[in-house]
Amino acid sequence: MLGDLELGRPNLGNTTRLEVYRLMQFAVRDVIEQQFGTEAADRVFYEAGRLAGAEFYRHVLPAGLDYTEFVRRLEQVLREMGIGILRIEMADLERGRWMLIISEDLECSGMPQLGFGVCTYDEGFVAGLLETFTGKQLSVREVDCWCMGSRSCRFLAETIV
Repeated sequence: MLGDLELGRPNLGNTTRLEVYRLMQFAVRDVIEQQFGTEAADRVFYEAGRLAGAEFYRHVLPAGLDYTEFVRRLEQVLREMGIGILRIEMADLERGRWMLIISEDLECSGMPQLGFGVCTYDEGFVAGLLETFTGKQLSVREVDCWCMGSRSCRFLAETIV
């Protein structure tokens, strides 16, 4: 689905403005909400993020990494690609729990305070990454968001038992 960007965009390359990405994302979300409701939009965006996270892992990160190298490479590639600045705040590998912080994320950094989180796609993206790495199903929920007054988004990821 990513295509050959060198062939298709020989002059513009692989970059665009963040405003264009957000226009697409929030326009699609608004249409889904209007036609099917907020809960359906949340499910669609979470599952789309989950699929994207799994595919991102498979196509961007090398297979067979140990946990330390996985985190190091993930932090590096997310920053290099302009997706966000990742920091693992807590990792309990035995219990399958993580607290992750993503700063300067694509989804909401710099947006107005809305009183609620908007990073449903990011929740799914984090789930897809960790599920593909661990081979276990996870639940990820945003516990802090720029749109709720935080300077970064914080996600709690927990293995589903």
